[in-house]
Amino acid sequence: MRAATERVAGVDWVDQWRRLVTEREDASRGHSDPHYWDQRAPTFARSTSGRADQFVDVLAPYLSPRKTLIDVGAGAGRHAVPLAARLEWVTAVEPSEGMRAHIAPLDNITVVASAWEDAEVAPADLVICSHVLYGVADVVPFVEKMERSARERIFIMLREGAVPHPANDLRDRMAGGPLPRIPRFSDLFMLLIQLGIAPDVKFISYPVIKRYASFEEAVKDVQPMFGDGWDESGAREQLKEMLVRDGDELTYDSGLSVSGIAHWQPR
Repeated sequence: MRAATERVAGVDWVDQWRRLVTEREDASRGHSDPHYWDQRAPTFARSTSGRADQFVDVLAPYLSPRKTLIDVGAGAGRHAVPLAARLEWVTAVEPSEGMRAHIAPLDNITVVASAWEDAEVAPADLVICSHVLYGVADVVPFVEKMERSARERIFIMLREGAVPHPANDLRDRMAGGPLPRIPRFSDLFMLLIQLGIAPDVKFISYPVIKRYASFEEAVKDVQPMFGDGWDESGAREQLKEMLVRDGDELTYDSGLSVSGIAHWQPR
């Protein structure tokens, strides 16, 4: 097993990851704060519920009615709920109360109200983690716990590129420059190589459309991601111009998002 401190291509990817997370969190509130996700939960659930899910397609060859799965950072149940129909049992680990409220109650889903680092769960055949690691500064113990908890396979999905969110467009218009970037899939891949893990990789792409029940909901979603320099009157005016009405909802087309999925057998 390669030491976590050993550099790859001249870079300590563990240190690089920690720096990216810390710099982003210093500039804006977001991925590491469960209370932020409490607030975003309705928007998140509404925006992802109808999205075609290629992640489940990648999992499909490894699923069976006799297998179990842990969903690390299950959010509003976007993956846990449909996967429960194809598995014996799903354990959904989610620290945000707001997100947990959107997970449909099913007989074969256990919802654990905890961050992954603190969760006490039995091992499962499969362990998945979708779009969670962006705010995890101490990523090595997080991944190692996933390995200890998986009997057959681990799956981690992250974006390769900017966050598909209206706050980024609004910041470009008003603040004159982007926030420090979040970790990307390519950072994860190199970090795994540094840890001695050579994962299989699959890239997927899908359109991202944010959906809001009201303008005030959009403001509450965008402001924490905007970071320093928020101007209340100016930001509201610009945001109104960016949103498009679709029936009873306001929408923002974030374009095409590309994500990578790393998966491997636990060591």
